[in-house]
Amino acid sequence: FNITADDHHEMVARGEYILETFGPNADHVAFLVDGYVAGPAAITTARRTFPKQYLHYHRAGHGAVTSPSAKRGYTAFVLSKMARLQGASGIHTGTMGYGKMEGEAADKAMAYMITEDSADGPFYHQEWLGMNPTTPIISGGMNALRMPGFFENLGHSNLIMTAGGGAFGHVDGGVAGATSLRQAEICWRSGADPIEFAKSHREFARAFVSFSHDADMLFPGWRDKLGKAAA
Repeated sequence: FNITADDHHEMVARGEYILETFGPNADHVAFLVDGYVAGPAAITTARRTFPKQYLHYHRAGHGAVTSPSAKRGYTAFVLSKMARLQGASGIHTGTMGYGKMEGEAADKAMAYMITEDSADGPFYHQEWLGMNPTTPIISGGMNALRMPGFFENLGHSNLIMTAGGGAFGHVDGGVAGATSLRQAEICWRSGADPIEFAKSHREFARAFVSFSHDADMLFPGWRDKLGKAAA
């Protein structure tokens, strides 16, 4: 639930109303706060007021200062460190060059900086001294075909993948799309060749048909190699 407001009292009131409404299931509710727009105090207020809730730092608008083309402000890496310091449970970290958002493979340092207790940044080493970690949230143009390469670059899959189009853009529907995403992670974790893996995993195979432009770019000749498996 997005509880962002232009007044801290209103933000807290929204959160309390939501928790009251959900009653015994309140512990399963996550809150979202637009941390860049509302500011650091909004994140720290939400964390201190609702210490048990998952707090999603939504970084909408951050590109005004963090975009590599902007040449001003601070980087998304710095923003992510700030989010952890403020108590966010999760923050978008981009797709590290594998999705549609700005980014590059080296951005993976961001995910390690906010999850590990001891990590190296672009310039400095950081000791977090037991401070709660922040989950990397990946979104923006991701689908099952892009995920094996993404995980190979990152080195782990300890993250939240919010692939909307990557699920609902699947030709067989959202359930099959979600299944294909899970299969993509299994494919990477098992070290399998994606084409060979697809031959025995229909939802993943059908992702090649669903996202044929990506398939042509990432797996040239896939039509001949997969044959009827993707039909």
